[in-house]
Amino acid sequence: MKDLYVSLLCLAVLAGGAHRPAHGSIRPDSIPQPHAVGSLDSIQNIREVVIVGSPVIPKYREVIPAQVLKDADLQRLNSLSVADAIRYFAGVQLKDYGGVGGLKTVNIRSMGTNHMAVFYDGIQLGNAQNGQVDLGRFSLDDVEEISLYNGQKSDIFQSARDFGASGTIYITTRRPRFEEGKRANFKATLKSGSFGLINPSMRYEYKISDAVSSSFSGEWTNATGRYKFRYRRRNTLGEIAYDTTAYRQNGDINATRMEAGLHGKMADGQWTVRAYTYNSERGIPGAIVNNVFRHGERLWDTNSFIQGTLTNRWTKRFRSLFNAKYAADYTHYENQDAKLIQTKNTYKQKELYLSCANLFNILEHWEVSLAYDFQWNTLDATFYLPTESDGTFPYPTRYTHMAALATAFEWGRLKMQASVLGYFVHEKVKRFEARPDKAVATPAFFGSWRLLKRQDLFLRAFYKRMFRMPTFNDLYYTDMGNAFLKPEYAEQCNVGVKYTRNFRETPLLRTIDVSVDAYYNRITDKIIAYPKGQQFRWTMLNLGKVEIKGVDALLNMIFSLGKLELTTRLQYTYQQAIDVTNPTDTYYRDQIPYIPWHSGSAIVALFYKGWGLNYSFIYTGERYNQQENIPRNHTQPWYTSDLSLQKSFRIRSRTLKASAEINNLFGQDYDVVLNYPMPKTNVRFVLSVEL
Repeated sequence: MKDLYVSLLCLAVLAGGAHRPAHGSIRPDSIPQPHAVGSLDSIQNIREVVIVGSPVIPKYREVIPAQVLKDADLQRLNSLSVADAIRYFAGVQLKDYGGVGGLKTVNIRSMGTNHMAVFYDGIQLGNAQNGQVDLGRFSLDDVEEISLYNGQKSDIFQSARDFGASGTIYITTRRPRFEEGKRANFKATLKSGSFGLINPSMRYEYKISDAVSSSFSGEWTNATGRYKFRYRRRNTLGEIAYDTTAYRQNGDINATRMEAGLHGKMADGQWTVRAYTYNSERGIPGAIVNNVFRHGERLWDTNSFIQGTLTNRWTKRFRSLFNAKYAADYTHYENQDAKLIQTKNTYKQKELYLSCANLFNILEHWEVSLAYDFQWNTLDATFYLPTESDGTFPYPTRYTHMAALATAFEWGRLKMQASVLGYFVHEKVKRFEARPDKAVATPAFFGSWRLLKRQDLFLRAFYKRMFRMPTFNDLYYTDMGNAFLKPEYAEQCNVGVKYTRNFRETPLLRTIDVSVDAYYNRITDKIIAYPKGQQFRWTMLNLGKVEIKGVDALLNMIFSLGKLELTTRLQYTYQQAIDVTNPTDTYYRDQIPYIPWHSGSAIVALFYKGWGLNYSFIYTGERYNQQENIPRNHTQPWYTSDLSLQKSFRIRSRTLKASAEINNLFGQDYDVVLNYPMPKTNVRFVLSVEL
């Protein structure tokens, strides 16, 4: 009879789950109080149990699903930073200049780095260095999930900036969670390995009250960056011009990161305030050209911001999202190489960002949103050496207003989203003539159709037009900027199919998830950055028109046999990205620099009783390092294999984890960027304890 009561109670809970007016808790007064077991009859009247809660993104809004790496996946990969993990997403090209301290930037579907927006806990990141976000400065110790969206995130309840990119990466940090009776969590990690790497980190969480919690994390990264490499080049006849083995010089890094957060819950919402600071000094090893292996370039970075976000449901149909951020980036660059022009410059960039987004449910499966963002940016520069002057620096200030109107609805097996973003830019400079004001409206349309009623087989498609202004770095950085750059326009078309199934009847295969997407992108006045022999210095130019055709394919499977579990993650990308600007150019319809035709990755992980064995493989096919696709500019394919072994221990209330990693297992010599050799075989050891 007691079992009958439990069953009836569960049915009542399930029935109540269909009504979700608010947020995440069961009302205690709605749960029926049990009589004595002996007093139960065969028929009982149990009052309805109402579960209060709704998911952050209702299922019907997910039109174009993201590629996701969750916490468990991130812990298994041989990854030191966010940049290392992103290599395993389809359609992504990562530029890596080598070593722990080397600059690492990401590009999606050959659109360019500045078309890829990176969001940290829902607010976009910016960086004065090269107008790009160095993903190497974000550790995985604090990250709970990384997701990649093509086009934009399938949620119209977001800031206007979320609509303003051709692709988005969302980095979600850990939100404090406490077991019953605990008020504090602590985790310490130590990573050490090749090239003098030492990387201790810690994270502390404290429960201030049932509604408010805090978190603090910090880490120190130090490495010599000294690794052996082989440098071999051939002449135009295919003969070996020189073959040298040497050690990478001036690649050291000394960096600290600290973050602090407050997290709160309200009756109908939640809020977060986060402060972040990253300080680093690093050498810039430079390109290996003409047997020059050492350069005198040094770089100091300080990136700090404080940001806050608040969401609240005012009524059952209306809710709001507020974001605010202030960021200050400091970059100091020196070049004391006697063979080059000596430089000693400091750049300071500041940003103020405010956002308000509102969502209204017209009907149960139809909603509209309106968002407005304001952003203020300024760039200052100081020139120290007498050979340089600040008389040519314009000291720009930019005011950006963005407004987005969007709608989403579901009708049977059809899901649709549409949005339009208004982009308004005003710029002032202290010297010279300011660029004219810009006002642009860009639309986007997303759709998904469930092909089979009882199977998760979806046909999906989207179209998006995007616009971006040249950054301050594109326009004004010394010896790099080009004040005559034009704004860049991009159009994206995508059609794909996705199938997901969980198997209960088969003893071996548990889950299969497969997707294939074909896409066409067209970019007008594409902005390209080329290294000019020094990593910090670039040349910026408009290519004109670029056409990109590609296919992304992903396959994820999970196998289980007793306590043995096997997971596989495979991805392949084909891209043809060609310059179609001028038929008279010698490089007309040639593949644009550093975009391979073929690339892919594979991850195979085996788990058994706390042990984990992970193998990962990355392949990047042949490509060209200059505009002309001639033998002299050809760059060979490269691939790497990484292997890691992990073990988890549970000692009373403590959890210990130990892992050993071997990267570039077969010691391949390769360059991601020409003349920036990558490390050969290297190892890393990780030990962590959680209290």
